[in-house]
Amino acid sequence: MTGLRAGEVADAAGVNRQTLRYYERVGLLTEPDRTLGGHRMYPPETVTVIRVIKAAQRLGFTLDEVAELLDLGAHRHGKTGLQVRATAKLAEVEAKIADLGIIRDTLRAAVAAGCDDLIACSHVPSCPLPFAGLAEGKAADAGSSR
Repeated sequence: MTGLRAGEVADAAGVNRQTLRYYERVGLLTEPDRTLGGHRMYPPETVTVIRVIKAAQRLGFTLDEVAELLDLGAHRHGKTGLQVRATAKLAEVEAKIADLGIIRDTLRAAVAAGCDDLIACSHVPSCPLPFAGLAEGKAADAGSSR
């Protein structure tokens, strides 16, 4: 029987053995053949599959999304599967970048304003943090629930 043992696959792909077993459990990898002694023997292309999975995760795809992409590729449903999903993921990433820009600008304003105490700052009308005014709103909410 030819192939790679779990440790060899894990080392070559840059993951640990538990990752291989997890990927098998969730269906990202097919269960490998076993030797008479019970050792898992993976086909060499398993290393490539794991590298693709890890690369897709770094691009922001969840394991469920990766599973769908792998399934689409295996069944050759055409080129639109990855294109559609990559376009959607790109839109998500661009939205996150916009949100991070707002967060960055707000934190810069908080640093420039000398905000040093979250509670005290929440009572200052000029506080640049987004919770400015919440202290008054909470007090009003608490009063109305009595």
